[in-house]
Amino acid sequence: MIKHADAAPCRVVVLLSGEGSNLQAILDAVETGQLPIQVNAVISNRPESKGLERARRAGLRDIALDHQDFERREDFDSQLKAIVEAESPQLVVLAGFLRILTPVFVDHFAGRLINLHPSLLPKYPGLHPHQQALDAGDSNHGCTVHFVDEVLDGGPRIIQASVPILPADNADTLATRVRNQEHLILPLAIRWYAEGRLKMARQQHRVLLDGEMLPSTGFCYKEGGTSPP
Repeated sequence: MIKHADAAPCRVVVLLSGEGSNLQAILDAVETGQLPIQVNAVISNRPESKGLERARRAGLRDIALDHQDFERREDFDSQLKAIVEAESPQLVVLAGFLRILTPVFVDHFAGRLINLHPSLLPKYPGLHPHQQALDAGDSNHGCTVHFVDEVLDGGPRIIQASVPILPADNADTLATRVRNQEHLILPLAIRWYAEGRLKMARQQHRVLLDGEMLPSTGFCYKEGGTSPP
C-alpha cells in the first residue's frame, strides 16, 4: 500500500564506512523533497570516517562503533543491533558499509535491511568488483541495491543500473561512473520502500514492487535510459 502524503516520514538508519557520498545523495534527495524519510542516525565502524563528518554537518546523530574494539564478530554485531534498534528504524541502509554482518544482525532486521553493492550481482560479490569486471573483459558493469540476507551480497535484488565499460577505463574511472549510478538508484530504492511499494518475498528470493514480482535481477536501469517509476 502506498503511504499518504501526510504520513509520518519513514525512519531510516544509515550504516557506512567511508566518505559517505551515497549518504550525501540520500540527504540531497531528502532536501529536494524527493525522499519521504527521516534519517535518525548515521553509524560507522570506522571512527575516522568522512561519512560521520557529513552527518555532523547535516545536524544528524552520528555514532562511531569501532569493530576493532571487539574480539568476536558476533559481539560487534550484537552491540550494533542494540544501537540501531534504539533508533526504532523502519529501514536500515548499508551505504558503503564495508563489513560482513552475521545473522545476529541480519536476521533481526530481515526485510528492512538493504545494501548497495558496486557490481551487477550476482557477478563479483565482495571486494574489488571494478577490477574484476575489467579483468573478465566485460562489456558493461554497474551497481545493485538488494535486500540483505545471510549470503554475502546474495539477497533479493531490488534495482540494478549498468554502464558500458569503455576501452580506456581503469578501475578508478569505472568506479566513478558506477558511483554516479549508485547516487540515483539507492535513493530510488529507499523511496519505493518508504512509500510502501517495496517488499521482500523471502521464500521466492525475489522482490515485490507495487505488488508485482520483479525479475531476479530486480528493476534494470541503463545509463541514459528512461527513469524508473
